[in-house]
Amino acid sequence: MNILQITSLLIVLAGVFGAINYLFLKLPSSIGILVVALFASFALLGIDLVWPALGVADQVRIFVIGIEFSDALLEGMLGLLLFAGALHVKISDLRAEWILVFLMATIGVGLSTVIVGVGFSWLTGMPLMIALVFGALISPTDPVAVLGVLREANLPKSLETQIAGESLFNDGVGYVVFLVLVGLAFPSGDHHGGGGLVDAGTLFLREALGGAALGLVLGWLTFRVMRLIDDYSLEVLLTLGLAFGGYELAVWLHVSAPIMAVCAGLLIGDVGAKYGMSEETRRHVDGFWKLIDEILNAVLFLMIGFEVFAIAFGADYLTAGVFSIALALLGRLSAVAIPVMMLKPFRDFRKGVIPIMTWGGLKGGISVALALSLPEGEWKPLILTVTYMIVVFSIIVQGLTVSRLANRVGREPDLV
Repeated sequence: MNILQITSLLIVLAGVFGAINYLFLKLPSSIGILVVALFASFALLGIDLVWPALGVADQVRIFVIGIEFSDALLEGMLGLLLFAGALHVKISDLRAEWILVFLMATIGVGLSTVIVGVGFSWLTGMPLMIALVFGALISPTDPVAVLGVLREANLPKSLETQIAGESLFNDGVGYVVFLVLVGLAFPSGDHHGGGGLVDAGTLFLREALGGAALGLVLGWLTFRVMRLIDDYSLEVLLTLGLAFGGYELAVWLHVSAPIMAVCAGLLIGDVGAKYGMSEETRRHVDGFWKLIDEILNAVLFLMIGFEVFAIAFGADYLTAGVFSIALALLGRLSAVAIPVMMLKPFRDFRKGVIPIMTWGGLKGGISVALALSLPEGEWKPLILTVTYMIVVFSIIVQGLTVSRLANRVGREPDLV
């Protein structure tokens, strides 16, 4: 199948599964599509068990592997999704929470990577450096999953900003940490970066700071052009070009494309919307990117549901996956609690901030894509299976209950 046929099939299935969810399951849209896709996947696997001669599962497996989920997400969809997410987070709201967001996206990701990596190494006997790679790919929360759930959760504004802002930035930082650790663990692999600590440090600074600088520069140039134009269709096209072109330019320059997309989206969504767009343009830009966000979310969660065909399930892998779910939650708890405790002497926090942000830190397609991108080796099937189990648990169980948790432990007026 060519790229157009695959894209058409994915969009058709996303629409059909979305309709099934809307009419029968009535779950939040993205989660519902994932659940229906999982049901369909397991049904096909069941058919294969009953009538093995049909070979249905093998045909679907060939199709799913052919999609190349990792490339489709990391080099195609992610830039648009991150740009769309950042577009709706206001810098003024983020400024009030920037210290917490910064600490959780840096110290928090580092702590979680170490805790999960060391624990996973002890649990499975995996070499520590490879286990730390797993810790890095599972530690960042997925802004796509998080922002999708936040739209349904109706959380207080300050808490929503903390979770959304942190998820946007810790994703970019986590991706850079992943690249650094892959360079150390697999020095002959295809990922950028050498095997030394100095090379790793240089890579981190170049990726993170370079991505932020590129995003701000491209966002500013796009804003300046938009100020000279009053044509909403052209201005929507300019934002689309910024998201697509900026992401590919960042990949070509070997700087962090996710951080570029977030910084550019924040600038256009706040400064650009205030000073570079008319009211009509703002309305069309918001509507366009909301639609892009929802369509790509639906397709992404559909793809996650079908990735079950690329996973190797065995008793040992499933046992490791169950324990690793608890390990990932422990890593997330440390990533939230320690920055909050560091800041508590200096500011007040909303009641229940630690449990809500811990449970609301959803994992998603980015973790699966990073696991799929690892060099082939004896540990990759285990990492991929455990990652998939954590992601599905996170999206379905945590995603469907975080709103109730917030209502139970976090309802009070915002503290100043």
